[in-house]
Amino acid sequence: MTTTLQRPAGTEVPRAVLNPTYLRLDVRRVLRNRRTVVFTLVMPVAFYFAFGVSQETGADRAYAMLSFAVYGAMVAATSVGASVAVERAGGWSRQLRLTPLRPVTYVATKVVAAAVVAVVPVAVQLLLGAVTGARAPVRAWVVGGVLAWLGSLVFAAFGLAMGYLLPSENTMQVLGPVLALFAMLGGLFVPLDFFSPTLQTVASFTPAYGVGVLAHHVLTGSGAVLGAVVNVVAWTVVFVAASALLFRRDTQRV
Repeated sequence: MTTTLQRPAGTEVPRAVLNPTYLRLDVRRVLRNRRTVVFTLVMPVAFYFAFGVSQETGADRAYAMLSFAVYGAMVAATSVGASVAVERAGGWSRQLRLTPLRPVTYVATKVVAAAVVAVVPVAVQLLLGAVTGARAPVRAWVVGGVLAWLGSLVFAAFGLAMGYLLPSENTMQVLGPVLALFAMLGGLFVPLDFFSPTLQTVASFTPAYGVGVLAHHVLTGSGAVLGAVVNVVAWTVVFVAASALLFRRDTQRV
């Protein structure tokens, strides 16, 4: 006699927040996009060779190395988030809504995919710094690189919001210059000390400011750490809220 076990009424099998299959496909698709590779790897490397290698001291090269690690990571994370625009245009998002994939799983997978992709430009910049004479304490290399990587997740939410807002055919063309402006105002292309007091105040309210200050602080010991943390948290809340609002609006259209 065979006994069949049944779940009690009203209970459901818990579903994982992260979908490994979708994560693997998403990362692979992003890395196969030539435009994404140019934005996330080629441009930060070119910027480092143009502005970092020419620095006179190893400490200055290390500062530039961390700057372009932050820049490359934020562009990579934005690219992953913004890829939702392509999915919407191709009907992929609509197909996903017909599957058991929950919205929280979709968003969580996007964030993890952004983290996976963003680690690549950070690693490349640290390697470039090592072979071109960047000099810094080991702690600055490790902590600075980790902060550059983790801070980029703010821009995964930014990319998601823009992916729901902009048309697919020109999402990264629009966001590329925007991210470059964020990086400039955040002190990644030019140290904040070179800014006027007024411009420094304006810069402290921009999205890349907090991540840049935190990544550089372990090297220079300068910068308003508390203000940088508040900046990162505030922009994360803004971008996540915008992503949720635009996601809900997009879902209601189907």
